[in-house]
Amino acid sequence: MMFNAFVLLNCDIGAEGAIINQMNTISGVSEAVRVSGVYDIVAKLSDESKEKISLLVKKIRAIANIRSSLTMIVASENAPKQLEVI
Repeated sequence: MMFNAFVLLNCDIGAEGAIINQMNTISGVSEAVRVSGVYDIVAKLSDESKEKISLLVKKIRAIANIRSSLTMIVASENAPKQLEVI
């Protein structure tokens, strides 16, 4: 079973590209993209256990110019059932 998580990052202005390049070299980072809004980067992580996800987050947090992060472990990957409209 694979566990997935999304990590939202704030970083120093202008550092987004270098951070994304470094993140893409880390095994377990499925995707990292620059976004606009409250956060600067969103990354998807995938690994075999929540403990390994935690280690991935620690590696990411060690990258220079990252100021803060928010990690969200995916609780369920099942699509919700559509409700029948009556």
